[in-house]
Amino acid sequence: MKEISPLEKLRLKYEPAIPSFLKKISSITFEKSNVFLPVNEKLQKLFPNTYKAGVVSLKEGSKKDSFPLKIGVVFSGGQAPGGHNVIAGLFDAISSLHKDSILYGFLDGPSGIVENKHIKITKELIAKYRNVGGFDLIGSGRTKIETKDQLAASLKTVKDLKLDGLVIIGGDDSNTNAAILAEYFLQNKCETAVAGVPKTIDGDLRSEHILTPFGFDTACKVYSEMIGNIAKDALSAKKYYHFIKLMGRSASHIALECALKTAPNYTFIGEEVAKEKKTLKQLINELTDLICKRALNNKNYGVILIPEGLIEFIPEIKLLIKELNSLLPTIEEKTLKSLKEKIVHLLSKEAKTTFESLDEKIQDQLLLDRDPHGNIQVSKIDTEKLLIEGVKKELKKRSDFKGKFNGQDHFFGYEGRASFPSNFDANYCYALGFIAASLIKLKLTGYICAVCNLTASFEKWEAKAVPIVDLMHLEIRSGEEKPVIKKALVDLNGKAYKHFVSGRKLFEMEDNYLSAGPLQFYGEKEITDSLPLSLTL
Repeated sequence: MKEISPLEKLRLKYEPAIPSFLKKISSITFEKSNVFLPVNEKLQKLFPNTYKAGVVSLKEGSKKDSFPLKIGVVFSGGQAPGGHNVIAGLFDAISSLHKDSILYGFLDGPSGIVENKHIKITKELIAKYRNVGGFDLIGSGRTKIETKDQLAASLKTVKDLKLDGLVIIGGDDSNTNAAILAEYFLQNKCETAVAGVPKTIDGDLRSEHILTPFGFDTACKVYSEMIGNIAKDALSAKKYYHFIKLMGRSASHIALECALKTAPNYTFIGEEVAKEKKTLKQLINELTDLICKRALNNKNYGVILIPEGLIEFIPEIKLLIKELNSLLPTIEEKTLKSLKEKIVHLLSKEAKTTFESLDEKIQDQLLLDRDPHGNIQVSKIDTEKLLIEGVKKELKKRSDFKGKFNGQDHFFGYEGRASFPSNFDANYCYALGFIAASLIKLKLTGYICAVCNLTASFEKWEAKAVPIVDLMHLEIRSGEEKPVIKKALVDLNGKAYKHFVSGRKLFEMEDNYLSAGPLQFYGEKEITDSLPLSLTL
């Protein structure tokens, strides 16, 4: 057996706390809501069998005869703390239902379904992965199942394995996969039920019933520890401005949560920038004004938080990215130079002006790397460096500035994706595994698992399931209109955002940095079992 750390040995023994009724899977039944969203005719046409399915509430009923289940599970997309506990919950749920139940893990993401690459998950195997981070039990990947051949191959896989259910653990695109597969299986008279589990550290897979995706809490706690450490360093050295970009591709949930936990001097909220239509120049001027004001108090240091997706919220750059996303899939150029020359002739006048105003390195980043859906990978755009350089240029224009400016750039992303899950995420994910198993047992397909009433004690948690189609809209991907789950952005009318706004002016000039400290698994429950602040608020 490989060597493991003392902490990992302890975490393997941790027993997650979930509502007792969920553990009685043989007696679980459900109620369906008859409240539906307004009809979207395009979505209804694409998902005729799973549209208007109704939100499901799971509850304890009378015990019934149990039969063994065969379920396949897959990790899809980037890692998030707690994923192994979803699989542990699935395994324990179906094992308690019948000793002959089988759980298969598809290897390396959705491609494992297409190619039927799998392993059998046993009691001995899952014991090595309980309450620990990563997705290394079966690996993950970003294959999108959408072509006729991929769908047909996936159908063959579930039929060959005689699966009662397929559980897809992932974010918005991954659960879009789940919805498409659920519909396809029904159209082809296949009884394999498909269930989704909400995963993303970005925090943008939310709804009325999905209060938070798993992994968000842990990732924010990991980032907040590092931000607190850097803030203490800034306060000690008093000579650097730390520009910290935080993962979160489209929404600013991570930046908001970390700001609430650490009280930095300035935090950009992308949704606020979009609402107020602030230009890049305005943002740079705001930062420069702050740096000048702090210099008057002999404070030539500070901490700035930047959401990864900020650049997409700046109106003129948003327009540019929209045009690039539409144009680039249609252009075949072998060199970056020739691609750039062609692009500038195809862009609108406004987009061209924005493109040419950007640093050459940023131009290249906008043109080069694309994600599997054909969109720009904003994580690879150095927004933090763009702001630092912009501030430097603006300060040179201000003859009255007598301070010093030294910008240090950071990007916190992968550091938070595979951590040991917090107690909250460990418990939450284990419950999601039981809910997914229950949906398969009840033959409910095209649903995503949800736990409501999370701020109450775990015994009062409510188990629900939401039709995935209810979360979807139509969006341009690779130049085509496609159904995808709509990302949930920061609510500018929400209590968490308003709480942030109430204190940020004070944080600009006063150094009220909070040290969140490392993740705590043992000790005082108000620390070990704490929830995301944006959820409790």
